[in-house]
Amino acid sequence: MGPGSGYGGRRIGWSGTGMSSMRVSAEGLVLGVALDALLGDPKKWHPVAGFGRVASVAERYLYADARWRGVVHTGLLVGGAGALGIGIERVARGRVAHGLATAGVTWAVLGGTSLGREGLAMARFLERGDLEAARERLPHLCARDPRGLDAEGVTRAVVESVAENTSDASIAPLFWGAVAGVPGLLMYRAVNTLDAMVGYRSPRYERFGWAAARLDDAVNWVPARVTGGLVALCSGRGAWRMLLRDGGKHPSPNAGRCEAAFAGALGVRLGGVNEYAGRVERRPEMGDGRAPEVRDIRGAVRLSAAVTVAAAAVIWSLR
Repeated sequence: MGPGSGYGGRRIGWSGTGMSSMRVSAEGLVLGVALDALLGDPKKWHPVAGFGRVASVAERYLYADARWRGVVHTGLLVGGAGALGIGIERVARGRVAHGLATAGVTWAVLGGTSLGREGLAMARFLERGDLEAARERLPHLCARDPRGLDAEGVTRAVVESVAENTSDASIAPLFWGAVAGVPGLLMYRAVNTLDAMVGYRSPRYERFGWAAARLDDAVNWVPARVTGGLVALCSGRGAWRMLLRDGGKHPSPNAGRCEAAFAGALGVRLGGVNEYAGRVERRPEMGDGRAPEVRDIRGAVRLSAAVTVAAAAVIWSLR
């Protein structure tokens, strides 16, 4: 893989044929954002679900309680996703074909609309006082144990999840699509999916999932900070101050940037005690405001959508 030529020597995306350009990739990425907004995730034959099945099969053959096995597992799957992306770009040789291919892949890997729908579903459960339904649905958004959460705890979990996943679901794939075209889109989603599957700490994945977790941290480092900056750009209500003051308090090198910016934008206080499958984490608080209320879930969803639109506008401006 290597950079090809683009209009005026500038380009956005990689292509083995040299046919990709800044303009074509930008148009494809923005069209993909529009498709995600209109359609959400594919209802059937979702490529990410297909990748997850392939990853599960590979794990059965490669798993061992050793870091090097996880490195091989992650390298093969992420490398395979990149190779598929190169193949797609080589097949889509013309400008129209390349733009449409970029749009289709962008739509497949983005999850911003589905994230918003999950957030709004949680808001509806809580608004009508159906805490049990909200607890049952929470695992769709995060790995937090919902059983002991009251309505305030569920609300905070949803706001934090929408904030963090705005980067994972929307900004990070767009960033890597802008940097590396279709291969970047597919490789990012492969890394993020593997992190969700094996990257969390547990007796089984403490060593095997190390590579996926560390690679996910690395590829999200810049996008998380871009997300925080876009939140500040879109809100103008203290998000920038909270991003700078509290963004580094979170144990994750990336999630805190998104959550701190959202806390400042919404005027709420995030962080506190979280429980994950019996493991308790006490996280520093971010923001100076009140505890999140149900209405803040809807505010977080609107802000997440605005940040995605802002990212698309930035990409369009770079044509």
